Amino acid sequence: MSFQTRITRLPLPVDAARGADVAALFPTLSDRMRDLIAGTAGSSPYLAGLLRSEADWLPDALDHDDVVARETQGLQSLDADALGVALRRAKRRVALLAALADLGGVWSLEQVTGALSDLADRAVDLALRVHVATEIRRGKLPATTADAGGIFALAMGKGGARELNYSSDIDLIVLFDETAYAEADQMEARAALIRATRRMAATLSDVTDHGYVFRTDLRLRPDAAVTPVCISTAAALAYYEAEGRTWERAAFIKARAAAGDIAAGERLLRELRPFVWRKHLDFAAIQDAHDMRLRIRDHKGLGGRLEVAGHNLKLGRGGIREIEFFTQTRQLIAGGRDRDLQCRDTVGGLAALAAKNWIPRDVADELTAHYREHRDIEHRIQMVNDAQTHSLPKDDQGLTTIAALMGEPDADAWCARLKSRLERVHALTERFFAPSEPTDTVPDLSDESRAVIQAGRPIRRCGPTARARSFTGSRRRFCRAWPAPATRPRRWPGSTASCPGCLRGSSCFPCSRPIPS
Repeated sequence: MSFQTRITRLPLPVDAARGADVAALFPTLSDRMRDLIAGTAGSSPYLAGLLRSEADWLPDALDHDDVVARETQGLQSLDADALGVALRRAKRRVALLAALADLGGVWSLEQVTGALSDLADRAVDLALRVHVATEIRRGKLPATTADAGGIFALAMGKGGARELNYSSDIDLIVLFDETAYAEADQMEARAALIRATRRMAATLSDVTDHGYVFRTDLRLRPDAAVTPVCISTAAALAYYEAEGRTWERAAFIKARAAAGDIAAGERLLRELRPFVWRKHLDFAAIQDAHDMRLRIRDHKGLGGRLEVAGHNLKLGRGGIREIEFFTQTRQLIAGGRDRDLQCRDTVGGLAALAAKNWIPRDVADELTAHYREHRDIEHRIQMVNDAQTHSLPKDDQGLTTIAALMGEPDADAWCARLKSRLERVHALTERFFAPSEPTDTVPDLSDESRAVIQAGRPIRRCGPTARARSFTGSRRRFCRAWPAPATRPRRWPGSTASCPGCLRGSSCFPCSRPIPS
């Protein structure tokens, strides 16, 4: 079936005159296709501009779904400057076709995000390789037989899960395999590959007369404040073993070797499996994820009353991030014991959790439907002006535009339905994260168990290590289950009392330290 015969829905033009003007540029297309173009251009100034600039290209491109492969074919032979121009042209064309396929219901959500993610992978790979080749020509990179000089990029977040937003940045961790070089050459190779990484990011991110490809964020790497943009795999493994945190474990659920030396990237991910996927049931991840959600909410000022106008659909209450945290935290808890739960994508993760009875099937289905709807709306927010935003407009006209791109003529009714969905998502996910209140009832324990607790048998000592931090959630759950003393002891001198147990009695069960009088 052709693109035009697969159209199942139509956006509505807010600016009918602009929509009609742009649709007139395509007289050879069917009436249905011109209606799609008119609705798209009439509600999105950005897409109207793309339709005008690509009017000669679009009619033939509609017959081919493999737009990424077609638009990046042969680019590996270009130099860095020509590659930057060609990738920007490819980005415009992929963005235009993906938007029309999305708005017209021709492609599924997975096809839309998959096309954007495939383009990101290809763009990063081409840019890395062209700048590594430059370092080789300049004689700055020592000899090696490794693919792409041993450098590779891990796609993180939505890019790793092939869930990229319509106007998303791409989160990358760039590393190199130090074993690909003689020991004496490793520092020189490191310096050259750092330069190649910086130039790769500029090739993709810099805004030129031709636009940009993808905004590139390299800050998810270990200790980003003090480490260079490209580090060795040995340094990364040492960091995650000693300092890795729960949020980094959650991030690596979606990590994928996407560009450069793919084999080296996949080796690193295999070595990181014990860090990401714990064999024990990791309930500490629940508290860490809950605390992270609250910190994000407080930092972004997203608490308070839920209103559709101006609501952040990604980070706000009932938004996309709540569904992702709900899914990923359960995966962290049990994924180390069941590899079927180790899915990168959110929809796949929900389905796997339901199949293994970690969540009810009806809850998984409902959250999946809400997630898809949220992502559709998120794309339309970004389509209007190619803005990297997840917040709904604050004014009535802006909300009317988003509703029109969804094919909804009544913006007020659409906003009411969206608010109901946001509240429902929040209700489904908050029950899992909301901490329980401390109890005054002592559990029914054996004499032996009581003796263990009263003796304060050491379990794990407090401190700044990742291992102690990973136990925080379990300590807190113990403290909630055990009655608090009548008086609150003082903190350790010079301490913030990171162990909650230290605040609840004269001796701390989790860390066994006596509380100073």
